[in-house]
Amino acid sequence: MVTVQITGIVCEKKRKPAWTDRILWRLKRQPQAGPDTPRLPAPDFSLSLRSYSSHMVYSISDHKPVTGTFDLELKPLVSAPLIVLMPEDLWTVENDMMVSYSSTLDFPSSPWDWIGLYKVGLRDINDYVSYAWVGDSQVSCSDNLNQVYIDISNIPATEDEFLLCYYSNSLRSVVGISRPFQGGMALQVELVPTGEIIRVVHPHRPCKLALGSDGVRVTMESALTARDRVGVQDFVLLENFTSEAAFIENLRRRFRENLIYTYIGPVLVSVNPYRDLQIYSRQHMERYRGVSFYEVPPHLFAVADTVYRALRTERRDQAVMISGESGAGKTEATKRLLQFYAETCPAPERGGAVRDRLLQSNPVLEAFGNAKTLRNDNSSRFGKYMDVQFDFKGAPVGGHILSYLLEKSRVVHQNHGERNFHVFYQLLEGGEEETLRRLGLERNPQSYLYLVKGQCAKVSSINDKSDWKVVRKALTVIDFTEDEVEDLLSIVASVLHLGNIHFAADEESNAQVTTENQLKYLTRLLSVEGSTLREALTHRKIIAKGEELLSPLNLEQAAYARDALAKAVYSRTFTWLVGKINRSLASKDAESPSWRSTTVLGLLDIYGFEVFQHNSFEQFCINYCNEKLQQLFIELTLKSEQEEYEAEGIAWEPVQYFNNKIICDLVEEKFKGIISILDEECLRPGEATDLTFLEKLEDTVKHHPHFLTHKLADQRTRKSLGRGEFRLLHYAGEVTYSVTGFLDKNNDLLFRNLKETMCSSKNPIMSQCFDRSELSDKKRPETVATQFKMSLLQLVEILQSKEPAYVRCIKPNDAKQPGRFDEVLIRHQVKYLGLMENLRVRRAGFAYRRKYEAFLQRYKSLCPETWPTWAGRPQDGVAVLVRHLGYKPEEYKMGRTKIFIRFPKTLFATEDALEVRRQSLAICIQSWWRGTLGRRKATKRKWAAQTIRRLIRGFILRHAPRCPENAFFLDHVRTSFLLNLRRQLPRNVLDTSWPTPPPALREASELLRELCIKNMVWKYCRSISPEWKQQESP
Repeated sequence: MVTVQITGIVCEKKRKPAWTDRILWRLKRQPQAGPDTPRLPAPDFSLSLRSYSSHMVYSISDHKPVTGTFDLELKPLVSAPLIVLMPEDLWTVENDMMVSYSSTLDFPSSPWDWIGLYKVGLRDINDYVSYAWVGDSQVSCSDNLNQVYIDISNIPATEDEFLLCYYSNSLRSVVGISRPFQGGMALQVELVPTGEIIRVVHPHRPCKLALGSDGVRVTMESALTARDRVGVQDFVLLENFTSEAAFIENLRRRFRENLIYTYIGPVLVSVNPYRDLQIYSRQHMERYRGVSFYEVPPHLFAVADTVYRALRTERRDQAVMISGESGAGKTEATKRLLQFYAETCPAPERGGAVRDRLLQSNPVLEAFGNAKTLRNDNSSRFGKYMDVQFDFKGAPVGGHILSYLLEKSRVVHQNHGERNFHVFYQLLEGGEEETLRRLGLERNPQSYLYLVKGQCAKVSSINDKSDWKVVRKALTVIDFTEDEVEDLLSIVASVLHLGNIHFAADEESNAQVTTENQLKYLTRLLSVEGSTLREALTHRKIIAKGEELLSPLNLEQAAYARDALAKAVYSRTFTWLVGKINRSLASKDAESPSWRSTTVLGLLDIYGFEVFQHNSFEQFCINYCNEKLQQLFIELTLKSEQEEYEAEGIAWEPVQYFNNKIICDLVEEKFKGIISILDEECLRPGEATDLTFLEKLEDTVKHHPHFLTHKLADQRTRKSLGRGEFRLLHYAGEVTYSVTGFLDKNNDLLFRNLKETMCSSKNPIMSQCFDRSELSDKKRPETVATQFKMSLLQLVEILQSKEPAYVRCIKPNDAKQPGRFDEVLIRHQVKYLGLMENLRVRRAGFAYRRKYEAFLQRYKSLCPETWPTWAGRPQDGVAVLVRHLGYKPEEYKMGRTKIFIRFPKTLFATEDALEVRRQSLAICIQSWWRGTLGRRKATKRKWAAQTIRRLIRGFILRHAPRCPENAFFLDHVRTSFLLNLRRQLPRNVLDTSWPTPPPALREASELLRELCIKNMVWKYCRSISPEWKQQESP
């Protein structure tokens, strides 16, 4: 067997290392190797790695230190060609070569595999050639053939030899190593059944072999920097922080390396990878627990742990605000945060029921509140704010959920390529036959009008049947009884039957119900009178001068009433469902004092800024919500920055930024805001239409710089605006809204007789959703926009009372493809998420700030006065250190507890100096350790020689009287005899064996023998029972 020993610095497996920890291979010919050295024996070739360790640069790198030991073995795995390097004329990128590799059952490739190209005889760090992850820059080719690029720009045009290596992480094994080949040629590497690796070289160049029969020695070292490859892990460290192009390029570099998280100070920016990166395991959770925010690479768990520790140590409520457009990963981020707290927080004294309910509330809310849209297969069609309550031990003991603006119009209408809410399809696909029969449902979604408008009933990425099983189990966990589940399913089925209610006109053009069978199902499922429901669907009750009049509806009005009832039934059921979950999550620990259980952690999963080709009332409300949150975000960011500067005694410099209060006032201002004008138009007597609302807007806010209509626009702009549209200039850009449907959606009217019918329902859920007090309340209900504005103001108050943390989610492409980076789409999201604005605020002063203790601990080795230890105050040590490093006064400021560094280049220069210093320190430490080991070995050998010498001298004088020269030997003989005697004592009174004693112990040996015999006789006598004694007596 040929063994290759590898020692050095590598990174943790199953996690992609930073380029600050890039693996370099050094291949050195063995002294015994020569031109006639035989080739490597193929079948038993193995590659072993032992005793490796790794250290990282925390503020720049992307993982923390790891140590351990493991083995890698090369085995004969596959017979098909494993790796193919394309010929030079087929390279698709300049200075790159394309590596193709096959994925088979015997050889399962994974994104954590890597391919390395190395130079034989590598002796200097600058001779490093190339290294690529298999998952990088993938080009789809076929089902089992993948391609990556390897940069070969550093390969010199010489006859130097190189080696190709493929490491499979899933097999924990190197599965492909080529023999040395010459630079600049095309080759093919095959793994044949015997395990032998062969190559096909360029036909015009000879093949050379330079490996010895006893193998090669391979060593690994870490590279100096990762910034050129993966960018910076905190945008604050961008040198050109005002450039949007530099911002997006940094995102691109990290996304290409599967590094989806990046900071802007305390703000986390997340790019949806559209694949499972295996970075949310229990091991990852433990890695981020209790670790300083900047000691680990950016991750959602780092934010989660920082927030949780602040909640426990400061006893102040916290909030995590997650935002982004549909498909950016907001819902997934919320679920991962809940998963982190459920797994890492201590369990409550009364069990983990609350944790289970917190987790199981998600699939229920997703089923009733999420839907497939053009942008996202699991898009949240409502805003959600969840409070998680913790006791004084840090265990979750309760929760509460607030929902915002459910998109109930989706119940009756979906755009092409979209679906209704998930629960309808899940019930039809996964419901039991008996359940569907009782509900009067068929499995085919095409049978229901409310499910066919989007023409997208089936989605390949959604398994409605398995999702239904998850939802049914979750309903049980959150305390739903079987009767409540039946009542809930009856309501869901009734909405589908409502959609299939059809009308026909009689002789007077009045609407009449023609689908009697659907009406019977509705009557039974909603537990209402059939005649009452029929009348409510075809007539409208009007109260005039105290008298009730029934006005018949035409076909259009009847369809409107039917759809309005379906939307009201579903939206109110959703509100009831949220309330039911809240009752299940409510803290039941009434014995503890209130102050011990008041710490709350809020999670806000809210819709992001929306700009569609056609924008209506829903987009107007959603974008207004984002304006308010952006205003709050900038205010809180500025406030936290200013408070930190004042606490550290550093002068605060005013920051120039866009204040979007002017836009918020345009929407929400009393009497003159868009919402007020919309409400006024909805409530005024007379014929109010969407166009009259637009005309009123033009008269009231025509001079506002952020408002524009077709009438107010100039000749050039007028071409892009319809006569029924208005345009708002939001902080994120211009959005054009169509006023069609604004009044109807804002009024959200449900005819009185429909309300009366629902109030008479015997269905327990319906009776709670439609309260009879509504019928006696003469006050007109608030409009949808006003309700939303009030709930939004309440949300802002809640968030202002908490310490905020932010997660900004970005969608890399509209096609939901992994590895694809759409720069135009991302630039748009960077703009409307306000990321550049946030970066400018953060960088207005100092880019980097750290506690004196952390800064000194990290960089103290760069100054002789602070290395290895500093005895004084950390602040004084940092002052000495920065003077030694040559920091200019304008580059830094010394606060009360922190050092503030203004420019990233200052920090990077310090980091580079630290890397160089570490190389020399490593040599010093290695030298000292080798010397220590040598001294220990010499001391041990000296002691061994002295011991042997004393034994030999004592053996020679063993018959002489006791003296210093033979005392050690005699004592050793006596000790050995006694220890041997202990192991060879007689087992019973009949056993006469006894070890031969040395002359000096003969008398003692006889005494010990007598004592041993007496002891055995005594034990034997005590073991004789009275019955035995009576049998032996005469």
